[in-house]
Amino acid sequence: MTLSVRISQRLESFTLDATFEAPAGVTVLFGRSGSGKTSVINAIAGLTRPETGRIEVDGTVLMDTDTGTWLQPHRRRLGYVFQDARLFPHLTVAKNLGYGARFAPKDAAPVDRDKVIDMLGLGGMLDRRPGTLSGGEKQRVAIGRALFSAPRMLLADEPLAALDEDRKAEILPYFERLRDTFDIPILYVSHAAAEVARLATTIVVLENGRVKRVGPAGEVMADPQITPLGPGAAGAMLEAVVLAQHADGLTELDAGGLRLLIPQVARQTGDALRVHIEAQDVMLALDRPEGISALNVLPATVRDIRMGDGPGALVQLDAGGNLILARVTRRSVDAMGLKAGQPLFAILKAVSVARDAVGV
Repeated sequence: MTLSVRISQRLESFTLDATFEAPAGVTVLFGRSGSGKTSVINAIAGLTRPETGRIEVDGTVLMDTDTGTWLQPHRRRLGYVFQDARLFPHLTVAKNLGYGARFAPKDAAPVDRDKVIDMLGLGGMLDRRPGTLSGGEKQRVAIGRALFSAPRMLLADEPLAALDEDRKAEILPYFERLRDTFDIPILYVSHAAAEVARLATTIVVLENGRVKRVGPAGEVMADPQITPLGPGAAGAMLEAVVLAQHADGLTELDAGGLRLLIPQVARQTGDALRVHIEAQDVMLALDRPEGISALNVLPATVRDIRMGDGPGALVQLDAGGNLILARVTRRSVDAMGLKAGQPLFAILKAVSVARDAVGV
């Protein structure tokens, strides 16, 4: 299932002019606050009406100003999860879920409600009302309500933004399960790099209402020329499998032949993982360092360098086929004589990889 978007709309601070196509999986609209992410998702949902453009989901045209096509929001079959859960406070969890089921088309494939309830861990709270639920629990119910409507696509507008760090850590695994369990494409809005690294299969980078880059998550996140949240938030995403669990509290990973040690994660040998590595945690050396505390010393080659406007620079590395970013100073680039094609070593402390930077 694919999503095709071409829209133009004058907003208060800029003109939204966005064109992109997204394949199946989780497509993340990524960018700073005010870049136009919510405006795009609301246009797809039919909550706003662009002046010109065309939106199509899996062969169904939702809007086309050239032909005058405009489907009302309730006819688009799109589930929407907002920042706040927007549950009915007077209804139980079961009845909130049932309200979503009222919008499922009669000719749609039946929703496996037990599977949804089990996947989201809702079984023990069906008789409770929203006022007794935590923020994370409310969002899980909101996701379930959207799935009960048998949507052709799920829209999520920064669904973790209103949650504290503990609740975010609680809810992220459910989105991972949703991505991997249900054959429903997801359009997900976020400005949190670690969140994007854990969930995205495709990233659409927005800046001032325009699409700056579209591509696979690993390529876009490791592109030194695309830093929508600024160089300080830059980082790369590695796909790896668990090789071993060590008695000293470390997990050993294999990322395409690259060995990596990180703080222990509760996974089995052979399990696939995603690891977000922040550029500011990567050091560079021309020669293999000896007698240092950092456990990850990775042979790499310089692919690209972006000099910043200030004292910083981003260096893109190829480490065994993995794209990694290192944030260093311009002075270091000059002193080391860094250039494309140059071999060196990337150094990463095992403890630099936070637990919330590891997903499935």
